[in-house]
Amino acid sequence: MKLPTIEEAHALLDQHVADEYQRHHARMVATAMLGYAKKFGEDEQGQLLWYVTGLLHDVDFDKHPETHPAQSLGWFKEWGYPDELIHAVEAHAYGYNGFTTLPQTKLAAALMACDEMSGIFYAYKKMNPVPYAQMKASSVKKKFATPTFASRIERPVIVRGCEALGVTVDEHIANLVSFFAELE
Repeated sequence: MKLPTIEEAHALLDQHVADEYQRHHARMVATAMLGYAKKFGEDEQGQLLWYVTGLLHDVDFDKHPETHPAQSLGWFKEWGYPDELIHAVEAHAYGYNGFTTLPQTKLAAALMACDEMSGIFYAYKKMNPVPYAQMKASSVKKKFATPTFASRIERPVIVRGCEALGVTVDEHIANLVSFFAELE
């Protein structure tokens, strides 16, 4: 399986993504994905796959939002990245820019569940600047259930990802509270 090292993946992110929020979002999703990889007992190589998938899932969004993730899918194929990573990045874009691939793997389901939910956590932290480890899952859940809070977040995509992953939204939020503690 050909994957970049963590350092190479971060260099790719820095090369292709100028927007600081998008870089932070990538790190959040990578952290969440690594947390799930560990939870599911992935070995070191599996953990790298999950982390890199999370880190690079939006690598083309900054420069190509109108076709995202088409450009990055082409890059990943050109760079020889594993099909599982390519599928996950394609599936995370379900319903966006004409993409219709549903997640067929735990990796893809986790990316779908973690991507948009990271936006809820980011918005919550902006409103209530406490460390992630001190966030109450019940408070984040209330914000998730309020459609006017972070209204651009696609909640049905999160629910679809959680269902495919085999966790409830409540479990997912609690997992992310613990995973994001690593960001502090």
